[in-house]
Amino acid sequence: IVHMALPLGVRVTVDRWKNYIDLKMEMSPQPGQDGSCGNFNGRAEDDTTEAIMERVGARVAPDDLLFKKPVEVDFTPEMWKMMLADCPPEKLKLGKSECESELPPSETASKEMNSCIFDHCYGANEHALRYAKSFA
Repeated sequence: IVHMALPLGVRVTVDRWKNYIDLKMEMSPQPGQDGSCGNFNGRAEDDTTEAIMERVGARVAPDDLLFKKPVEVDFTPEMWKMMLADCPPEKLKLGKSECESELPPSETASKEMNSCIFDHCYGANEHALRYAKSFA
């Protein structure tokens, strides 16, 4: 376990596992705060995956990245099988449409595109990647 104390009272705990990590971030709400975990306004109904994607999109804007080195996006055949087997067709279609509008045209036929659709299908499932491995 890694514990970090960052500026502005931000505390991060990282649990490192064999094939993924769990993060716990604790901080006081900041003005205009919004992101993958919601907007911290106390209203759970606007913190659904769909509402968050509508507000902030599928990806972090380049100017908002915490790390400047690009990450390699991996999208495995197991993840593809899981998506086809478990993601409702209407959600899959909506995810594809929204990802096409959110990603640059150069990324719409890539691992980034598939990863974006995966996020739309399983954004609320924190262990989706681990589950995808069961499709191997």
